Amino acid sequence: MKRIGVFGGAFNPVHTAHLIIAEDVRQQMHLDKVLFIPYAKPPHKEHDGLADAETRLHMINLAISDNPFFEASDMEIKRGKNSVTYTVDTLMELREQYKNEQVKLYLIIGIDNLIDLHTWKDPGKLFLLSEVLVLNRPGYLIQNVQNDFGRQVVFVPAPNLDISATDIRFKLKENKSIKYLVPKAVEEFIKNNKLYIQE
Repeated sequence: MKRIGVFGGAFNPVHTAHLIIAEDVRQQMHLDKVLFIPYAKPPHKEHDGLADAETRLHMINLAISDNPFFEASDMEIKRGKNSVTYTVDTLMELREQYKNEQVKLYLIIGIDNLIDLHTWKDPGKLFLLSEVLVLNRPGYLIQNVQNDFGRQVVFVPAPNLDISATDIRFKLKENKSIKYLVPKAVEEFIKNNKLYIQE
């Protein structure tokens, strides 16, 4: 049976911590592939300062080009041209896509997402469609989880890397270095296209 990790996010921009964590989870959970799926218009995030979806997808492709176990998908971008996209719909689309194969899906989320999971669309259905893997995040504790979903997830210890896209965008606005926070190809793309300088 093929084991596929589903890693969604704004990836605004994709950074080193995303890649390290995804690779770590892939190895721990013996995943055959990790799908990076950038949001088109995320329902739980402000859209200010969000680079357009195709740009974020391109940066992911630059970042993962040397990892044969990583793949980028534009499925949420295609589906969300005119509206927000929901994780449950993405998982249903993936189930349909792989209906003729023996595939198990593993949804990868942070503990911050688990805390808010009751606010997501059809949160209970996520567990029917996939195994839900939860990663620790700096500043969040298991004690902060107030909903019952914590009993249904698999906690995967991940490197506690305090790198955030918000901080990267702030550094760019301040004309500070982002070297090593993002892959070199992504850094060059951001600089060449003057991304995030004005938010």
